[in-house]
Amino acid sequence: MTGASAPSTTYGHACLVYDDPAVLDARAVAHLGAGLAAGEQAWLVAPGDRDSLARRLDRLPGLDAALRRRALRLLPVEDAYRHDEIVDPAKQVRAYAAATGDALAAGYTGLRVVAEATTLVRSPAQRDAFARYEHLIDRWMRHQPMSAVCAYDRRELGDAAIAELACMHPETNADVLFRLHAGGGDAIVELGGELDPSNHRLFAAALDRADPRPVDGRLVLDATGLRFVDHRCLLHLRDHARRHDGSAVLRTSRSAAARLVELLDLAEVRVEVVR
Repeated sequence: MTGASAPSTTYGHACLVYDDPAVLDARAVAHLGAGLAAGEQAWLVAPGDRDSLARRLDRLPGLDAALRRRALRLLPVEDAYRHDEIVDPAKQVRAYAAATGDALAAGYTGLRVVAEATTLVRSPAQRDAFARYEHLIDRWMRHQPMSAVCAYDRRELGDAAIAELACMHPETNADVLFRLHAGGGDAIVELGGELDPSNHRLFAAALDRADPRPVDGRLVLDATGLRFVDHRCLLHLRDHARRHDGSAVLRTSRSAAARLVELLDLAEVRVEVVR
């Protein structure tokens, strides 16, 4: 799949798209099992009652013991999110921050979550809010002892809806051409993959949902993982920087972006070519 990478069991924030529930269950067993082995508290958040969630993890070694000592928690999705409503992005981040703090206070090394979130993103308004939340929690998790796999059922949502969410993750097995996620150092955002005519509107939506703000007038984007950028996406970047009275600094290993910026006379966009 072009531009996609399969979620690992150790990465901080991954999106898993599935057609077969058995694929989700296997990923949950692997991801949560790795967390328990590392001394983390592990959560499975999904539709259903506690017994049905436990059955999804029946291949997890030490399942009963982990449940008894509350190292493993099984949460119906409505207990962890505003079920069938529009999520409040900042409030949801605060909830997971508090849960991570509670896990640390209880002696765990962090919090590891598998969240089956399909029921939370069925409508366009739900997806808009949840995509904003995905970026906020991504930024928070980058520097905190929490990791998560966010799972979505392709049979219910379809590829277009899933792309809105998958592109906000550092890792995904979805067939999306680009990824926009939290950056490191002075880079507020990282971009990977390809920005081309087929996805420039999705990029504009992702940029709006992430809503990165300039620092001291500069919005720095690490685009060293970006293989191609279309001029429409540069215009979206220019417009975003202009709305926030700043300039965008695109760090890339490809000089073609600099030539495009010069040809388009984009005063609010500067390209730094890194080797």
